[in-house]
Amino acid sequence: MKEIYLAGGCFWGVEEYLSRIDGVMDTEVGYANGEVENPTYKQVCTGLTGHAETTYVKYDETKVTLEQLLDRFFRIIDPTVVDRQGGDIGNQYRTGIYYIDEADLEIIQKIITEQQRKYEKPIATEVKPLACFFNAEDYHQDYLKKNPGGYCHVDMNA
Repeated sequence: MKEIYLAGGCFWGVEEYLSRIDGVMDTEVGYANGEVENPTYKQVCTGLTGHAETTYVKYDETKVTLEQLLDRFFRIIDPTVVDRQGGDIGNQYRTGIYYIDEADLEIIQKIITEQQRKYEKPIATEVKPLACFFNAEDYHQDYLKKNPGGYCHVDMNA
């Protein structure tokens, strides 16, 4: 199994969308690459912790490749905006790809280069090694499965 962490604005929709991809074995939402140990949602919402709302993705690379996952990820975000996706604004809603396997960086950079051809503005999605990840509170996990009519900026058919 492989792992990657993807930030694409509000994590409710990103998690639901990614969880539907064949080969994705597990997803969890949380807070990545910030400055505060074990932050709460309330703290992250202030924009002062430095964390991004992020979805952890565990996947079977014999069923879905990192390239395929990233291609799908880029369908649901606007990678050219900074600190905003859909109606959500703040640095906690930035887009990011956080990797734990150094070998993934070359693949990520290749996909970013391919995606850039689709946009006039530069891609603002940050690409960094994962520094930290703290699981969000239980009520955020699988939020849209538990609350099918809940808020979501993600087009699940993308």
